Amino acid sequence: MYALEIKRVRQVRRQLRVRKRFFGTGERPRLAVFRSSKHIYAQIVDDSAGRTLVAASTTEKDVRSQLKSGANKKAAETVGKVLGERAKAKGIAQVAFDRRHYKYHGRVKALADAARQAGLQF
Repeated sequence: MYALEIKRVRQVRRQLRVRKRFFGTGERPRLAVFRSSKHIYAQIVDDSAGRTLVAASTTEKDVRSQLKSGANKKAAETVGKVLGERAKAKGIAQVAFDRRHYKYHGRVKALADAARQAGLQF
C-alpha cells in the first residue's frame, strides 16, 4: 500500500472508532464537523430520523462576508457561534460532539468552544 492509502485507512478507522460512540437522537442530536483545507462545515444531525436539523459553514454568504479566510480559527469560531444560535432558535440545547477523525484542537476546538458559548451543551 502507498503512504496515502495507509493514511486514509487510519483516518477511516479513527473516524469509525469515534463515531461508534455517538448516535444522534431527537433529544440529543449529533454535531458533526467536517474540515477541509479552505472551509469548515458543521451540522446537527438526527440519525434516528435521518435528517439534518441545523447547518452552518464558511461557504454561506452571511458567514463569508464576515471573514477574510474560511480556513482559520476565527472562521471556525464564527461557524460555531452561528450554528449555536440557529440550534437555540430550533429549540436544540444538548448535542453529542462528533469530531470525526480530527484531533480536538485548533479549528475543531475553536468551533466547539464557540458553540458552547452560544448555548449548546456537550
